[in-house]
Amino acid sequence: MKNLTALSLKLVEQQLYVLDQTLLPQQQQWLHCTTVPQMVSLIKNLQLRGAPAIGIGAVLLLAYRALQGDSREQLLQDAAVLRAARPTAVNLMNNLDTMLAALAQPDFVAAAVACAEALFAEDVALCEQLAINGAALVQPGERLLTHCNTGGLATAGVGTALGVIRLAQQQGKAIRLWVDETRPLLQGGRLTAWECEQLGIPYQLICDNMAAMLMARGEVDRIFVGADRIAANGDFANKVGTYSLAVLAHYHQVPFYVVAPRTTIDRACPDGGAIPIEQRAADEVRGVSGAFGQTLWAPAQAAVFNPAFDVTPAKLVTGWVLDSGVYNQQQIAAGVLQQLNY
Repeated sequence: MKNLTALSLKLVEQQLYVLDQTLLPQQQQWLHCTTVPQMVSLIKNLQLRGAPAIGIGAVLLLAYRALQGDSREQLLQDAAVLRAARPTAVNLMNNLDTMLAALAQPDFVAAAVACAEALFAEDVALCEQLAINGAALVQPGERLLTHCNTGGLATAGVGTALGVIRLAQQQGKAIRLWVDETRPLLQGGRLTAWECEQLGIPYQLICDNMAAMLMARGEVDRIFVGADRIAANGDFANKVGTYSLAVLAHYHQVPFYVVAPRTTIDRACPDGGAIPIEQRAADEVRGVSGAFGQTLWAPAQAAVFNPAFDVTPAKLVTGWVLDSGVYNQQQIAAGVLQQLNY
């Protein structure tokens, strides 16, 4: 296999490594991943996260296992196990479906390797086009807001929503960025803020409950978020708290955009009500954990509701920024998502 490098994934001399995102920003530790149980654990523990990156990581591992001599039957079983690792993120399912077609080829080892390399390159290209399409919407001097982490850590390329913001900054548009801290996992505070510092994007970190105040004061001009699954009608699932932002943006008349590659579209999913929502561990809400260890601030046995994602209805979205273009509500209602090829 070719050597491949992304911000959170790398393949070096046919060995797969994953950057442990739970240790950022304090530590940068690469983990050597060789087995399917390892990959499932990395995904479930959010050491590897971001819908595109999860899908790419899964197919890279299957290609690696094929090169290690695993049988076709074993690889098919492994693909089923990986599919169940993150139920909301449809990129994982779409990439695995592409890999299953490769595994059906007579020379399935060579086909698996070619498939993984192609999907990696495709994600890089999709992210580049997303950035171009989205950055064209940004006006000089705008104050942008984003939620969770949608940069290079979440993809094989420059990212989705943060990729748009990155390009707008590189184009000299002198933007400023509000970064939602993103409770309960703090992926905005830990990951997006870290990426912004690496990229030189001027940002300010805010708690999630401060966004309404900023919009009321007229200090947010445009919002860009990512997605883990987009239904056929344009509803989409993203990190919990996105729906709240969309409601606030609608009330304050702030343009609200979802940015995602076509691999995030689930044409078999009619609407947001059909998107499975992952429930996560209660301790993520009872306290916080990271490179520093774990701290509990709630009673150890406090009952917790902890959905990883929420669903934003299409009627609250100003535009869908895809690699194939930017689409408005009328185009989405007319079924444009059903017509896109990927």
